[in-house]
Amino acid sequence: MKIDAQGLYYKDLNQKIREAVAGGATTIELEHVNGQYFIADGINKPVTITISGVPGNDLAAFMNGATVVVNENAQDNIGNTMNAGKVVVHGHAGDVLGYGMRGGRLHIRKDVGYRVGIHMKSYQENKPVVIAGGKAGDFFGEYMAGGVLVLLGMFTDDPAKPKHGYLFGTGMHGGVIYVRGGVDASRLAKEVGAYPLEAADQAELEGLLADYCKDFGLNLQEVMSEPFVKVLPKSKRPYGNMYCPMPK
Repeated sequence: MKIDAQGLYYKDLNQKIREAVAGGATTIELEHVNGQYFIADGINKPVTITISGVPGNDLAAFMNGATVVVNENAQDNIGNTMNAGKVVVHGHAGDVLGYGMRGGRLHIRKDVGYRVGIHMKSYQENKPVVIAGGKAGDFFGEYMAGGVLVLLGMFTDDPAKPKHGYLFGTGMHGGVIYVRGGVDASRLAKEVGAYPLEAADQAELEGLLADYCKDFGLNLQEVMSEPFVKVLPKSKRPYGNMYCPMPK
């Protein structure tokens, strides 16, 4: 079904979406979206929502199984505390993507902003994944506790811009970050280090990128044609010396 979002207040638009999902809709097309907040928040059914226009902040927050496809750009806080499902953005995305994300996937075609992957975490089989095809701002992977971030640096509208910003991995204490073509060591936080991939890393990365390439019609061999490095935390308690010691 189609919903015209032109001029709709965000609460009214989200009410229409929830009613459609409750009514059994499996595909929903949103037209003329222009900054409305909270689209697909908390949706826990396997519906596919396609968005024409630019959705507002907190797209897919707390989402638990739906698929959201954004045909243009998206804003901040995508996938906030998301549990399951997928968000595919064919343009750029903003800051704080995947905040506290616990599962599911975010696939961004182009550049992303600051603090992507902040506080991401994983538990047992739940492993969130964020893949950015372009470049990233400062604090990429900040306080990351689990899951996977991938930065390709390939698809950007600003070729002169550095691949990633400063303080990369600040406070990171879990998970892994894969970066195509290497990282700028001068921009890494002191809590992390860059290492070559092992066979298990290569297999995991190839599987994740195969799914990403399928979403955007990309050539997997081209994406994998440059070597990747992995960024890992040096400690599970990077700020342990700032607090009381752990009891023995």
